Amino acid sequence: MKAPPNIVYVFADQMPAHATGFTGNPTVKTPCLDRMAAESIHVKNAISTTPICTPYRASLLTGQYPLTHGLFLNDLPLGDNGETMGQVFSGAGYDTAYIGKWHLDGRGRSTFIPKERRMGFEYWKVLECTHDYNTSQYYDQDDDIIKEWDGYDVTAQTEDAVHWLKSRKESQTPFLFVLSFGPPHNPYDTAPEELKALYPPEKMILRKNVPSWREQAAREQYQGFYAHVTAIDQSIGHLDQALCEAGLKENTIFVFTSDHGDGLESHAELALGQMGHRKQTPYEESIHVPFLLRWPKKFGKKPLQVETPICSPDIFPTLLSLCGIPIPEVVEGEDVSARFHDGNQGDRAVLIANYAPFADFSVQRGGRPYRGLRTKRYTYVRDLNGPWLLFDNQEDPFQLRNRVHDPDPILQQVQEQLEKRLEQLLAERGDSFERPDDLRQRFGYQDHGGR
Repeated sequence: MKAPPNIVYVFADQMPAHATGFTGNPTVKTPCLDRMAAESIHVKNAISTTPICTPYRASLLTGQYPLTHGLFLNDLPLGDNGETMGQVFSGAGYDTAYIGKWHLDGRGRSTFIPKERRMGFEYWKVLECTHDYNTSQYYDQDDDIIKEWDGYDVTAQTEDAVHWLKSRKESQTPFLFVLSFGPPHNPYDTAPEELKALYPPEKMILRKNVPSWREQAAREQYQGFYAHVTAIDQSIGHLDQALCEAGLKENTIFVFTSDHGDGLESHAELALGQMGHRKQTPYEESIHVPFLLRWPKKFGKKPLQVETPICSPDIFPTLLSLCGIPIPEVVEGEDVSARFHDGNQGDRAVLIANYAPFADFSVQRGGRPYRGLRTKRYTYVRDLNGPWLLFDNQEDPFQLRNRVHDPDPILQQVQEQLEKRLEQLLAERGDSFERPDDLRQRFGYQDHGGR
């Protein structure tokens, strides 16, 4: 009988796909991730369905879309349907562990989370949410006295993760291990000074969609942002070494990704406001995240690029399928593992949505609610007034030219086809595109701030 694979699932908070060396970024230093990419499946179009922290995490754990699990805003509690990631893997005989940021309890960002609200995860060193990375707190298992990580939390959490992974050397029980980092989410200036020194602001190469009047701000932000990313990269190296030393690398599915991206001044002229342009918008910097999956025993150590888009609800059923575990009926995402096996990649339209923006940004600021599609080539988005954005990401990767209502007959046909596909997806999800206030009222969130 074949031994089931282990899973190490590592994800950053607010890290766009372009912020790595293996995706072609000439500035950021990510040698460990680049080495991992050289022997991994690289999903080139991994999309955060609702590019906000809590919605992504709820979709990851349930395989459901936000209007099903109900967490389309931050700081809401995930209901227990008994079939979340930790619970299903635990029920299949896996040991489970979670370290880092949770952001699924919704009862206060520093509140103790008892065992019955941990969704099946046993080993537990977690805080609901913090961005104080150098005075970062957590709860250790069932101890309701809050503790503090020693120093910069990415380093401290990685050390704990390494210790846990090495402890598995003699175990015959497979495991699901999740490590959820807070960085590179702002504040950027709290990154380690020695890593910030690697990125002088004047040497930053900016994206072409950063307006000239925000260039200096972008350079300053990128210094700390890239330093956080390099710290995470170093952690990937330490985790990989721990797996090797414990003899676990060959039969461990190792995933690296992020919950959503970060605008970092891209499109700043269209998406003003601190929260508005960092995330929740439909631009590539917000929705497009890195995604590497490595499993040497199954896929070998040769790189494979998969261009078919996948979205947040697809991750859970795909991991279950790879491990030979039945997928619960409540899961809505698609098992895309076949695309890793036979090269039948094709194309696919995945849903992107912002159900209720954090604040009442004006239309010009990009904070409006939307529903849209991301295919291998196009991004198509409508707001409450109708078609809003159409980008040809192949010809215009920085999304500098909105082609919605373009008179070109080919683009008109593309828009019509994407609109029909969007209508179909929304019908499948039971989404009538309600106004945010109406949606909040229906779910009982009318007094919830949403951040």
